[in-house]
Amino acid sequence: MNINLQPGSSSRFIDRLFNLIENIPHSDRFLVKIALFLFIGTAVWLILSINQDHSEITPTTGGSFTEGIIGTPRFINPALALTRADQDVTALIYSGLLKIGENGTLQNDLAENISLSEDRLTYTVTIRKDVTFHDGTPLTARDVAYTILLVQDPDLKSPLRGNWSNVTVEEVNEYELNILLEEAYTPFIENFTLGIMPAHAWSKLPIEQLPFSQLNTEPIGSGPFAITAAKRSTSGVIEHYTLAAYRKNEPSPKIDTLGLAFYQNEEQLLTALSDQEIDATAYLSPERIGTVLNLGYQIIEQPLPRVFGVFFNQNRSAALRDAAARSALTAALDRDVLIENALQGRGVPITTPTILDSLTLESEDSIVSQATSSAAEQAIAILENGDWTKNNLGLWEKQIDKELTTLGVTLKTSNSPLFAALADSITKQWGAIGVQVTIEQFEQTGLVQSVIRPRDFEALLFGLDMSRSHDLYPFWHSSQQDDPGLNVAQYANVEVDKLLEKARTEPYGASRIELLQSVSHIITEERPAIFLFQPTFTYVVDKNMFVSEMNELGRPTDRFSNITQWYTESDSLWPIFRNESMNE
Repeated sequence: MNINLQPGSSSRFIDRLFNLIENIPHSDRFLVKIALFLFIGTAVWLILSINQDHSEITPTTGGSFTEGIIGTPRFINPALALTRADQDVTALIYSGLLKIGENGTLQNDLAENISLSEDRLTYTVTIRKDVTFHDGTPLTARDVAYTILLVQDPDLKSPLRGNWSNVTVEEVNEYELNILLEEAYTPFIENFTLGIMPAHAWSKLPIEQLPFSQLNTEPIGSGPFAITAAKRSTSGVIEHYTLAAYRKNEPSPKIDTLGLAFYQNEEQLLTALSDQEIDATAYLSPERIGTVLNLGYQIIEQPLPRVFGVFFNQNRSAALRDAAARSALTAALDRDVLIENALQGRGVPITTPTILDSLTLESEDSIVSQATSSAAEQAIAILENGDWTKNNLGLWEKQIDKELTTLGVTLKTSNSPLFAALADSITKQWGAIGVQVTIEQFEQTGLVQSVIRPRDFEALLFGLDMSRSHDLYPFWHSSQQDDPGLNVAQYANVEVDKLLEKARTEPYGASRIELLQSVSHIITEERPAIFLFQPTFTYVVDKNMFVSEMNELGRPTDRFSNITQWYTESDSLWPIFRNESMNE
């Protein structure tokens, strides 16, 4: 049977179908109608099911979102950005030779190719020829060289200067340059995420005028977004930026417009979230996260490469030179309780100096099974097994170096709310095993100048930024024992030194991780510090917004590394149509 599909034929077919139904005997007509409607309903259900099973969500260009930031931008400038507000805006406006990919590894951004010489001292960088700054000027090797030399200039006082010390830059041609090191250093590659500045705009200014240039708040970058409008208060302080997608460079953002709203404190930020004036923020403290859980936001959490712990200075305390004492103090601390009290549970417990391994700290001195005893019971058993005894005052004593020594700890730390809460919880847990604790808190500057730099402490409650490279050398190599080194525990171990020196030149991969794990195991066994937790980065974002994967973040600003993949609008298409639309 041939069916004519000419215009109007479908309506005539339906009319004929219903006429046939009407001519059916009345007794059968009702059943036929039910069967017809069941058939139509089943067909519709089948089509919808097939569409749901085989269609894919495809992001489309368009839409906008607004990010809430605490602070005021002053230096939207890769060489000077220091505050989180500055760094966040800089990450959106500028792009670097490399960026952090969705899987957490470095991948090309402005660079077309980067090769490393056999002696691991020379990086040869080839720059893409299709990149322009927001003013349309091509980005070349001159801009890369200018940015690096600017960071190195001592008169500018860039916070990144130390990352580029003893580095030489050679321009080979318009789109190629060499970056030379004096000593091989594998983690140096992480510095290639530095945003590149336009030499044609900045080089006209004397170095002493750079911090005061209008370009710091009206920047010209080559990143995924460009500033199109700024709203200022009556006093001239920036309150809002409007950014537009810059589509001349690839990859092009899927979001059209990005708003940045700046607030002076967390209360203002929370009000903006509650009133849905903003769509996302990374500036809520852990204790405030719970207040937005029912407001239509999704919570993204990722650990940051920071290690919080209690660092011992055994030169200042005979009691802390005793291995059993350090083991007992370690065993007495319940990390989950510390994290809950100080971070509302938003942290990852750790027991080792690096987060690259999964070692768990099991005291070999303990004679009590962890499964059947509390932390306090374990700690007490360790002290008793280590020849510590309690005196009439209930304090632990032991003969050390022919002197009767009492087990007490003076713990120095910052007076910030986080460290205050941690110190209070540690004091209670150590007090539960009979250890006297004295807390001394300092302003951050005072802590650095009066306590950390001269190593004037028995125990220091502090946090170390390990960076994405997880380089343990600055914190545990014996050459870094004294200021300006960061080995605050003044730890020294010949074997550890050799492993750390080798790890600094070992390429990224399994071999380097094994070296760092070996270092971690030795340090954990000797207990020059108690490693407590790794904090997490928390991002509050509208539940209807798609945000790309965030892995191996070095700092909160890195959340924008793949913002070109974020989207707010999408279509549901079958793959065949999606591919065809992408090829058009």
